[in-house]
Amino acid sequence: MDLVAEHAALQPALDEALRGVLSEGAFIQGPAVALFAAELSEYLGGAHVIPCANGTDALTLALMSLELPAGAEVIVPAFTYVATLEAAALLGLQPVLVDVEPATFAVDMQALEAAVTPRTGAIVVVHLFGQCAGLEQVVALAARLGIPLIEDNAQAIGATYRFASGETVAAGTAGAVGTTSFFPSKNLGALGDGGALFTRDAARATLLQQLANHGQSRKYYHQRIGLNSRLDTLQAALLRVKLGRLAANTAARQAVATRYDAALAGLAGLEIPARDPRSTHVFHQYTIKLTEAGRRDELKSHLQRCGVPTMIYYPLPVHLQPAYAYLGYAAGQFPVAERLCGQVLSLPIHPLLTGEQQAYIIGLVSKF
Repeated sequence: MDLVAEHAALQPALDEALRGVLSEGAFIQGPAVALFAAELSEYLGGAHVIPCANGTDALTLALMSLELPAGAEVIVPAFTYVATLEAAALLGLQPVLVDVEPATFAVDMQALEAAVTPRTGAIVVVHLFGQCAGLEQVVALAARLGIPLIEDNAQAIGATYRFASGETVAAGTAGAVGTTSFFPSKNLGALGDGGALFTRDAARATLLQQLANHGQSRKYYHQRIGLNSRLDTLQAALLRVKLGRLAANTAARQAVATRYDAALAGLAGLEIPARDPRSTHVFHQYTIKLTEAGRRDELKSHLQRCGVPTMIYYPLPVHLQPAYAYLGYAAGQFPVAERLCGQVLSLPIHPLLTGEQQAYIIGLVSKF
């Protein structure tokens, strides 16, 4: 991401938003928070939006709203950022990992169904890198078994999914609760931390609002134990500016991805991102795979020497992280996730990436 260039292009509008918040002096739960929630709700097709402090809090609050007993199992993909597990672990719940599909990185449905037990309290799917997981099957499974579905939508805001029935839904709005992050590098990024939850259930939206604000139904009256997790008024005001550019920025990302696809498809030992025809892809990341052992790290080093930044999401699978050794998983237990951690490499992709810059990157990758 080139955040400096992105914000420079929006500077007058961002300055105006900042001045508005300063003149009002309502820095916590000011008017911009409700306005942003309403505008994001409209963008998402009418789902309730509950802003909060960050994406990890959003996952935590989503699980809190399910009121699961201590030790209940929460199924999560083995190829994800650690926050997906962290929220469950912090609440005394038991993360249960399942492997993923090698092409789309989405949760493997056979593995998911096999992981369900009488102790399963929730299923969490991750819409990784900007594309929806296989919601058709996941939603049906969750409904059939009566297990709440949480969508970790930190990387796919703006994506949509089309069911076989013809219904099209915004990513994050198909399950019981969806969550997102407004970390600065996200497609809709704040100028600091921020997050939100989505739900189509009005009663759950009320519950989530209470949980995010010390469990209050009104000031000083606390029905539940909650968190202090509020989106700052300033961040909401700035996000309102950036929300107005999200559709255009998504189209720009997709155009960059299309150019990468055309240039890199067919290169020996390299796989371009797979696209699920049921989902749009908003390309939070453009993640290629280098299938020959060791070549991913060699390409990363080569690009770095040539001035091109890249990132590995993720270099070590969550089940091999020291913090989660207590779960008892061993190397080799999730072979696809482990293999992906040695293959994936994300290339620069952002709305202001120029054709000249992209041609330079493509030339380096192709020559390598």
